[in-house]
Amino acid sequence: MTPIKIPYENLNKLNAPFKEAYKTAFENFLNTGYFILGDQLKQFESSFASYIGSPHCVGLASGLDALILGLKVLNLPKNGEVIVPANTYIASILSIIHEELIPILVDADPITQNIDPKKILEHTTSNTCAIMVVHMFGKSCDMDPIVKIAADLNIPIIEDCAQAHGAKYKGKTTGTFGKVAAFSFYPTKNLGALGDGGAITTTETELANRIRLLRNYGSEKRYYNEEVGLNSRLDELQAAFLNIKLKSLEKINHHKKQLAKRYFEGLSEKFQLPDLHPDYDDVFHIFNVRLENRDQFRAFLSEHGIGTDIHYPIPPHHQVCMQPFLKNQCFPVSEKIHETTVSLPISYFHSQQDIDQVIETANRFFK
Repeated sequence: MTPIKIPYENLNKLNAPFKEAYKTAFENFLNTGYFILGDQLKQFESSFASYIGSPHCVGLASGLDALILGLKVLNLPKNGEVIVPANTYIASILSIIHEELIPILVDADPITQNIDPKKILEHTTSNTCAIMVVHMFGKSCDMDPIVKIAADLNIPIIEDCAQAHGAKYKGKTTGTFGKVAAFSFYPTKNLGALGDGGAITTTETELANRIRLLRNYGSEKRYYNEEVGLNSRLDELQAAFLNIKLKSLEKINHHKKQLAKRYFEGLSEKFQLPDLHPDYDDVFHIFNVRLENRDQFRAFLSEHGIGTDIHYPIPPHHQVCMQPFLKNQCFPVSEKIHETTVSLPISYFHSQQDIDQVIETANRFFK
């Protein structure tokens, strides 16, 4: 078996530039003796809110918790319907189900691979209570028509920004379009922690305060519980690591954009590449290409020492756990994306020489 020379991801190499700063941060954290809801978390919440351009950020235990709490504080009616893209990662849909709401899947746009705004109204009813947009792969959704639809229906937008730290649409940063926006800091994200972590950004002080209450057992004052809450606090140590990496997020995003530029210039036209448009400033959390014989292509790259991944191999409505909720549904564009997509290496630790080798090998597949 050929050893992988260019892995899809390597978290050790990804975090190598930050290791010494991480060690110092850990020592400082340990010496404070204050491990939960401390100064590192407050600093990160303030810094990340400023980066996104939102007045409030609340750190949470995971991206899924951020989606769940984001829905919860909107006080949506039980069994209300929430529009969500059919090709999203399953966490988006899980959050809707956990809040006893009904996910209404909408097919993707074949070009952007994000939710197709033209199809949203086809799925709205008198029970539609919210739209959850998911900025897939580091590209913003087409927000102008979605914002108009939400305004016309007088319903909130929830943004799933798990893959889009710093992405922009017409100069406006993702995480500032919705009533609430959920972020994940899973280790492979452009802004990744060394474990799980998440956050919500919002423009509304009342919502931010309630999320802070809910993340801490529904308690503002210790041992006094006002609501039935959760334990979903962004860990103080992870906040310390994120404070370090946040300072380099623009550098990380720029590096990935440069690697993507290499792919756009060098990959064969036989691949279906991500869409490029001046309205969108993509951050390329994932660089996916599409081709019919995807599995043979992955095997070919693996034989030549190059790792890949699939985001995602199974559509949500085909998952076993989703059958009670999404049985017998069909979304042809999304299903085609899931059948043909493959993610190429584009990590912060990859060099342009790595990407050139991936390009050369990938193009040879067609010969």
